Amino acid sequence: MSKEKINLNISGMTCVNCSNGIQKVVNKLDGLESSKVNFASNSGEFVIDSNLLNKDKLIKKIRTLGYGVEEDIKALELAKKKAYQKLRRLFVVSLVLSIAIFFFMFFPVPDINLYIIFAIGSIVQFYPGGRFYSLAFKAVSHKNFDMNVLVALGTSAAYFYSATVVLFPALFPPHLRFIYFDGASVIITFIILGRLLEERSKAKATDFLKNLMNLAPLNAQKIESNGDIIQVLAKELDIGDIVLVKQGEKISADGVVIEGGAEIDTSMITGESLPVYKTVDEEVIAGTINMAGLLKVQVTKLANDTTLSKIIALLNEAQSKSMPIARFADKVANIFVPVVIAISILTFFVWYFLVGDALSAILASISVLIISCPCALGLATPIAIVSAVGKGAKEGILIKNPEVLEIIKDIEYAVFDKTGTITKGEISVKDILIDEKYLDILGSVESYSEHPISKAVTKYIKDKSFTCRAKVEDIEVLPGLGISATSETKKVLIGNVTLLESAKVDISKEHMEFFQKTIGVGNGAVFASIDGKCVGVIALEDSIKDGAVDLVKKLKDKGIVPILLTGDNETTAKKIASVVGIELVYAEVLPDEKYKVIKDLQKDAKVLFVGDGINDSVSIKQADIGIALNSGSDITKDAGDIILMNNEIISVLKSINLSQKAMNTIKQNLFWAFFYNSIGIPIAAGVLYPFFGVMLTPVYAGIAMSFSSVSVVLNSLRLKFSKL
Repeated sequence: MSKEKINLNISGMTCVNCSNGIQKVVNKLDGLESSKVNFASNSGEFVIDSNLLNKDKLIKKIRTLGYGVEEDIKALELAKKKAYQKLRRLFVVSLVLSIAIFFFMFFPVPDINLYIIFAIGSIVQFYPGGRFYSLAFKAVSHKNFDMNVLVALGTSAAYFYSATVVLFPALFPPHLRFIYFDGASVIITFIILGRLLEERSKAKATDFLKNLMNLAPLNAQKIESNGDIIQVLAKELDIGDIVLVKQGEKISADGVVIEGGAEIDTSMITGESLPVYKTVDEEVIAGTINMAGLLKVQVTKLANDTTLSKIIALLNEAQSKSMPIARFADKVANIFVPVVIAISILTFFVWYFLVGDALSAILASISVLIISCPCALGLATPIAIVSAVGKGAKEGILIKNPEVLEIIKDIEYAVFDKTGTITKGEISVKDILIDEKYLDILGSVESYSEHPISKAVTKYIKDKSFTCRAKVEDIEVLPGLGISATSETKKVLIGNVTLLESAKVDISKEHMEFFQKTIGVGNGAVFASIDGKCVGVIALEDSIKDGAVDLVKKLKDKGIVPILLTGDNETTAKKIASVVGIELVYAEVLPDEKYKVIKDLQKDAKVLFVGDGINDSVSIKQADIGIALNSGSDITKDAGDIILMNNEIISVLKSINLSQKAMNTIKQNLFWAFFYNSIGIPIAAGVLYPFFGVMLTPVYAGIAMSFSSVSVVLNSLRLKFSKL
């Protein structure tokens, strides 16, 4: 036996039953070892025995089911875009025509009013509503009875009864000549709206991958053996090649520094808020940025094996994870639909053969189908989601993926990145041990540098009302050390302890103790000297975000375990964690290690992850619920299920509360929808007729159906006024 793994991009899937149906059918093929079709990512992974089954035969089988198999991601994205545009067009048509039906019902045109409504209702039923017939056929052919079957069945009962009344009114006594085109049209419109919301959350599912790929350096400055420097594509670099990386450029490959030194912005990979100085024999990572300095780097990994490429691969894997998208209503519908059909048929036979009343038999069986029409059932989820999304937007919370509303109640771990999430991600001056008479000169020197530390120092001094306009000359930025300059004939040095020691500047006991105390609690510090004398120390910090402490406390009150997961050093991480009240800390972890931590936690329970950096995108996508901050990278926001537009960390708690309230509302809606059906269907079938002479005619069946829909809508609208 020769096994072969085949990955396919599958378009045209509209619900989880589509993916289940594909698996059921292809699993019957000789030579198929296993199959995994994912509706969320429009992908399929198949393991075949190539001696019995080939790729072409597998693709042909999937296509005969009515689905497309696309050659690459671009083709899949195009197919998904077209499907979304078509669905949006159907919704607009259905909405406009439904409004038109109501217009003619309230402002009738004499003599031809019924025919106008009939014509418009027919368009809605078979153009926008036509998708439910085709989807219902697919579902039934796969032995599934989902919401599509229910919608097709219920709207057809309402439509065809109404059409018969319009075209053949003589068949009905005057008190039974009612039409339900408006009800059928509204059902179709709102259920398409629900589908549109779901598709919108998937429409850009792979954007974050494309953006991440753009981070990879395209070109590299390769140094030839004769010393010439030529520009080549970064993907063509081989292990052992030497590349030149200038200031402001991206490092073109994972490698080791063989000459030079530079400040490297590694925040995209490690989350470290401060640039890291890299020199000879130290490793650098592709895609990180040379902030200051000049490097010669020897390539140690090929382009498809770099840390960045691994992040992309992990994101791809995380994207294809299964999501709990099978709606409760669809599950119940598998039982409910056959039961309704059976009751309708049984009702007809009982009235026809036992009572001998053919007209009552027809009306009673139609009443059963009309009252079971899933208007309330179909509205239960989408209307609640619309209300929840609207409430979230008002609170600065963008819910991209409504599916997460289903699982947020099961969250047991809330994992947070540090830099930019729990902390502000901005270097600021915490404290200084400097005589204020030196601040103007020091601020003037620092104002000539674009380094994050220099900006923080300059801002602090200017906030003290110093102008920082002293004359500065001979400015020299020293990568990995600090800055050197001359101001008003005085030699000024600002930088780390190594800079002062190399200049043979004595550091007083008082200054050193301040420095060590600052470092000991996980903060950074720089020294300042003027004319060979240490004049002070500046303590730096990344301050805690407002609301972080309160958030952690309230998560604990809910029984959710908060965790800090960061690429920053352990001392700093533990210091930040202790301030906000987090006990469990993972520090100095790279993106792939973060990903593994999330996967390990998921073995025990559902996991929520909150982050803002590119280095967090893998974890955000892998987590059961990924929350990104609006201040973060586009890639991270694309990967997230929820975006905190206001960047307020306390909104994580509001997101959880909103999701829990939305799910409670959906459950209440479903309960009332089924409650009305459970009471109304037997009455429509005529169980009260022998005792009280009461029979539910189609008009009252329609009223009962409408009443259940109104209750569902009003219940959902309560979400907009709820307090989070």
